[in-house]
Amino acid sequence: MELYESARAHMDAAAGYYNKNVRVSTPDGPVNVRIPIDGADVMDLRLWREDEVLPAIAPYVPQAPRLLHTSADPVFQVHQFIHGRVLNDLAPRGVPVPAHVPADVVRLLAQLVEVPREKLPALPPAWPAGEDTPGFGRKLSDLTMWVYSTLVADYEWLYTAFRIPADPVSAAESAWPTLTARPLVCVHADIHRKNMIIDDGRTVFLDWELALWGDPVYELAVHFHKMGYLPDERDRVLRLWARTLPPEYTRGWEHDLEVYLTHEQIKSAVVDTVRYAQLFVDPSSAPEPEPDLVAKLTEKLNNAYRHWGVSPHADAAGVEAILRRWAGR
Repeated sequence: MELYESARAHMDAAAGYYNKNVRVSTPDGPVNVRIPIDGADVMDLRLWREDEVLPAIAPYVPQAPRLLHTSADPVFQVHQFIHGRVLNDLAPRGVPVPAHVPADVVRLLAQLVEVPREKLPALPPAWPAGEDTPGFGRKLSDLTMWVYSTLVADYEWLYTAFRIPADPVSAAESAWPTLTARPLVCVHADIHRKNMIIDDGRTVFLDWELALWGDPVYELAVHFHKMGYLPDERDRVLRLWARTLPPEYTRGWEHDLEVYLTHEQIKSAVVDTVRYAQLFVDPSSAPEPEPDLVAKLTEKLNNAYRHWGVSPHADAAGVEAILRRWAGR
């Protein structure tokens, strides 16, 4: 409880969308205290509790933090503190990542396919099993459509202004039956620059709260979508991944990677339209300057417009004007 109270006193620390991360000193060295953010909007599939996932993967994934303590009341976790630099600080988008990072990512993905299903937490009764990749895909678009349906009452003007259609996921849903059957595996589902710590030539992967039982090709797609590699880096990861993973986990990837990327681009437009609008209303929690947020949302909208057949494309000035009008209502 002492750790919790100490962390609560420093809640201005680093945060994702669902948890605050607070470094707390102890006699045995620093630890990371993770405290859920009250009222965080659920915009992603949440299958398992992170404090159940970390012990399950520990024997198979050495480059993940170790769970040291968990509490149900109050709700918080204590993780091993990982020394080093966040990759996003070391190499933000547009800057080459350290040479070892692509191989580290592929090593992680290869380790995850080896995690036995029975070692992981239980699955809901209706969760896809075996090689049901189409069923897994439908879970993704069902959640995205639920997010849209939940938010549209409050954000209808914003969605209309940004020309987001009333059935945004139809382009993805129609493609799920075309996915190749592959064994479902443990996936991290949130590997990006802010969830990677670099220290002395190694990479440690943080934030396992979105871990799923899912398609290994989806793991690669969501990583590419969130990572923003330079083209040669992306190609290197893809070559290493196709060569390293057993063939049953990669078959059919050429077609299916694009299907999953389509969904991720649609989801980003639906979700980040709201997230970025909220940051314009309350800039105090914005992780980046407003011009950067505008540029990112413009890119996200244009990626989705290609799948929706929307034209003309968005421009930064128009996106900023809509966000400012929303913020000043």
